[in-house]
Amino acid sequence: MKNRTLTALFAGILLASCGSTKNNVNDLATSLPIETAIDLNNVVDDKAPVTINPGRFTVETVTYRLPKVVQGTYSVSNFGSYVDDFKAFDYKGNEMVATKVDDNSWTIANATELDKITYLVNDTFDIEAEGGIGKETPFSPSGTNIEENNYVLNLHGFIGYFDSLKNNQYKLDVTAKTDLARTSALQNIGSKQTEDGKNTITSYFAPRYFDITDNPMMYGNMDVEEFLVGDIKIVLSVYSPNKVHSAKSLKETIYNMMKAQKAYLGDVNTTPRYDIYLYLSDGKETSPKGFGALEHHTSTVVVMPESMSKEALDEGMIDVVSHEFFHIVTPLSVHSEDVHYFDYNNPTFSKHLWMYEGVTEYFASLFQISEGLVDETSFYNKMMGKIQAASQMNDAMSFTIMSENVLKAPYKDQYINVYQKGALIGMCIDILMREESNGNRGILSLMKELSNKYGKNKPFDDDKIIDEIVAMTYPSLRTFFNDHVIGDIPINYNEFFEKVGLKIGEGKVETNYILMNGAPIVSGDGQKGTIFFTDMVLKNSFWADNGAQPNDVIKTINGTALTLQNANTILQEVFSWKPGKEIEVVLNRGEEEVVIKTKTTKTYTTGKGILPNENATDEQKALRKAWLKG
Repeated sequence: MKNRTLTALFAGILLASCGSTKNNVNDLATSLPIETAIDLNNVVDDKAPVTINPGRFTVETVTYRLPKVVQGTYSVSNFGSYVDDFKAFDYKGNEMVATKVDDNSWTIANATELDKITYLVNDTFDIEAEGGIGKETPFSPSGTNIEENNYVLNLHGFIGYFDSLKNNQYKLDVTAKTDLARTSALQNIGSKQTEDGKNTITSYFAPRYFDITDNPMMYGNMDVEEFLVGDIKIVLSVYSPNKVHSAKSLKETIYNMMKAQKAYLGDVNTTPRYDIYLYLSDGKETSPKGFGALEHHTSTVVVMPESMSKEALDEGMIDVVSHEFFHIVTPLSVHSEDVHYFDYNNPTFSKHLWMYEGVTEYFASLFQISEGLVDETSFYNKMMGKIQAASQMNDAMSFTIMSENVLKAPYKDQYINVYQKGALIGMCIDILMREESNGNRGILSLMKELSNKYGKNKPFDDDKIIDEIVAMTYPSLRTFFNDHVIGDIPINYNEFFEKVGLKIGEGKVETNYILMNGAPIVSGDGQKGTIFFTDMVLKNSFWADNGAQPNDVIKTINGTALTLQNANTILQEVFSWKPGKEIEVVLNRGEEEVVIKTKTTKTYTTGKGILPNENATDEQKALRKAWLKG
């Protein structure tokens, strides 16, 4: 699991800005599932009633918790903070004393008399709009939404656990209006209508608490498309408040992407079903602001702006969902004990975010060149962008130490680097393995071997996995791990590119229409509320050839006024432009209005890029082909 952030387009504005204990058999007199219920029909002030019936306890004191941290977010969410009116009742219907011991935990004495717990859950999307509640607000795709037309049910925000009963089975009843669409990968064990026929109670089964947290749901006025990619059933659920986008309009893009991913993975097939839940934010005050995705083992929740064009949304979904889907390799099939036995209240973290997030992010880029979805230049640009982004982080920090301490300063501020340097670590390992095996083995084959050795039900030892990888591969990987993953020596990427006949050098490099060499070519005037081109616009061949000048204020783009408020959304679309697109951009240059109406062409700049080495040998070129095409 993970959270995924999108790229900042200019300073100060971000678009998104991925263990159980054994049961004490004496705690319960029966082994019946813990019965839970969420009532979406009786929501008041965006608060949904929840009921927990744990069965009969045989101990005197129990503690009930909602997660402080959920897998994949690598940050504190404190879901107990969104609970109101927590009450415990005995078998006679009398209210019992429930003592709140921290943000997420309630202790109940005389637990042998405990019949049930009830409470109300606030949604987190609204809290985002209010600037939080004095604590860290959950990343939007890990959050919850409770409104008449849509319910985002990340169940870790509704259902909690008793310390010693996380491995108990769960039964969940969700009551909602009969006419609402509903999707969930949890096992549906039946449904029934209420007497008036207006509501339906749907019952679900979860083998243990992990499955409650790992299987989100979405209810509401949404549309759903189901289709097969090979032998994997894909369920795409889309909520677009203003019906700007639909599951049908996205189906072809998702199908083609996942078909290519399936071809790339080959015989890696760890899930018969994969769910994608897409919530499109309409930009209103109560709408979510954290764009990106949270990965679950066999699903992902995605939040994107509804105002994105179809082309921009397609590209965003390819970027985000391809990453999430590759998590069926790691951590679903390859993970440590920290992941397998995750403690939601006092978590420990694996040292190997370079694998979980970095290798996964690398796969999300590499499969596109391997399966012919992008050309080599696009792939090189993506890797160069990661090199430039990683250089802005602390490049002399041990990756394993950072990973293990990701919730603590100064390491938590470096987390975003798992998608930059983490991916580059995966790239370097891939090139090393290709070199050592004459092109026959790479990091995908390594992950397949690890998947066969471990699998989803067998965790690896966090302190021994690097030794195992070295034993399975080559001594050169030991040096690499010691220096650049365990150690804190920055990577000289040219050493690795040289092996495949490439180099990082100054020259004419293809770029995009808004971001060059990792920096935006626009800035904002907070007092005037405008966006304008910087001096860097003259180094962008497309804009320079079409007469754009430094300090030109961008008034409209394709008929939409550009403001500080909508800049992230509009400029993300500009970032996604492809050659051949008809555009009209209106600029203000002092008192003069300048109109650029043309068709986009490829755009270039002078700067650092990954370039072919003119002196590359045939052996290096062959190794490059094996690296990029498998």
